[in-house]
Amino acid sequence: MIDLLFAPIDPTRAHDVSLGMAWHGRLMFLAWGIICPLVIVSARYFKILDKQAWPQELDNRFWWRSHWIGQTFAMGLSCIGLALILWTPGLSGEAWLHRVTGYAILALGSVQLLSGFFRGSKGGPTHPSWDGTAHGAPDDEPVHGDHFDMTRRRLLFERVHRTVGYTTLMLVAVTILNGMWAANAPIWMWAMVGGWWTALISAAVWLQLHDHAYDTYQAIYGPNPDLPGNRMPQQGWRTVRPSTIILPRQRIGE
Repeated sequence: MIDLLFAPIDPTRAHDVSLGMAWHGRLMFLAWGIICPLVIVSARYFKILDKQAWPQELDNRFWWRSHWIGQTFAMGLSCIGLALILWTPGLSGEAWLHRVTGYAILALGSVQLLSGFFRGSKGGPTHPSWDGTAHGAPDDEPVHGDHFDMTRRRLLFERVHRTVGYTTLMLVAVTILNGMWAANAPIWMWAMVGGWWTALISAAVWLQLHDHAYDTYQAIYGPNPDLPGNRMPQQGWRTVRPSTIILPRQRIGE
C-alpha cells in the first residue's frame, strides 16, 4: 500500500522535479488550494456567527478580516512561488496550460486586491447613538456611504468582485490538477487534494443548505426595512436575509 501511494500517477513517467519546482507547487497549493477557498467560505458563510447576538450585535468583522488578510497572504506566497519557478532552469513547454491558467489566476487575484480600493465608502452606524434599529430621527441618522446607500458604484463592485472570485476558484482547480499531472505527482498527493476538496465542498454544501449564506447588508446594518439596502433585493447567488429565517441562537432559545 505504501509503495502504491508513493508511486507516480502515470507509471510510464518518472516523478522527478527540482527543489525549486517542488516548493513552487507547495506554496501555490497552500495559497490557492487551501487559503483562498477557506477565505471564500468565510466571506460567504460566516458573516453572522452562531455565538453572535444578531441583530443586537451587528457588523461582525471576522469574515471581512479573514477574507482580505487571507487574500493578501495568498498573493504574497504566489509572488514567491512565481519567483521560484522563473528561476528554475530546464523547464519544458509541456505544462503550457498550467502556465497560461497560472498567469490568469495571478492577474485575477491582482484585480481582486485592487478592486478593494474601489469599493467606495462604507457609511451606516458610525454615529455613536445609532444602533441600527431606528432610522430617520436626527440623533439616529447614520452617515451616508456607498455601501450603506447601495450606490451604483457599490453594486458594480459587488458583482465584479464575486464574479472574478468564483471564476478564479474554478481556474485554480484546473491549474492545480494540470500542474500535478505535468509533475506526475505521486498518488498520495492526488488523494490528499481530493480528500481536502471533498471536505471543503461538503462543508460549503452543509452551510448553504442550513441558510448560512447571509445577506451582507443585513449582517452589517440590521433588518430595519427602512434602510436603503433592505428596500432592494439581496445581492449574491442564493443568499438569504437573516430576518426571514430562524438563526442558530434562536433555535436554542437564546
